[in-house]
Amino acid sequence: MLIIGYVLLALLLATVVAAASSVYIEHKKLLSLADAASVAAADSFTLGQLESAAGSPTAILSGARVRSAAVAYLDRTAAFTRFSDLAVAPATGSPDGSTAVVVLSAAVHPPVVNFLVPDGIRIEASSTARSRLTR
Repeated sequence: MLIIGYVLLALLLATVVAAASSVYIEHKKLLSLADAASVAAADSFTLGQLESAAGSPTAILSGARVRSAAVAYLDRTAAFTRFSDLAVAPATGSPDGSTAVVVLSAAVHPPVVNFLVPDGIRIEASSTARSRLTR
């Protein structure tokens, strides 16, 4: 009877570790995708005014342009098919006009315990990128 109890405890522990590992790995994949989308969005800048007569132009980002560039990148890489319930969060944009912020969320369906959470576990990843014009 004691051996059966230990085996059940070991199986329960293995299930919990597998579920936690699955959530962690999917979060890292989503973070990598958010990093790439923010870099793509940061490259969607427009040129701003010259700071002085001998100065260099500045990169200007708009929130709508950052969001559309991030969504276009996700479409090109087929990310919506790789992640369950992938969404671009409303916080995606450019808070200061020079930084692209991309916030993605998705649902993770861990193995074995999926029947306990049929809608999955929501995860969120945020990334920022900035364009800098240099010579």
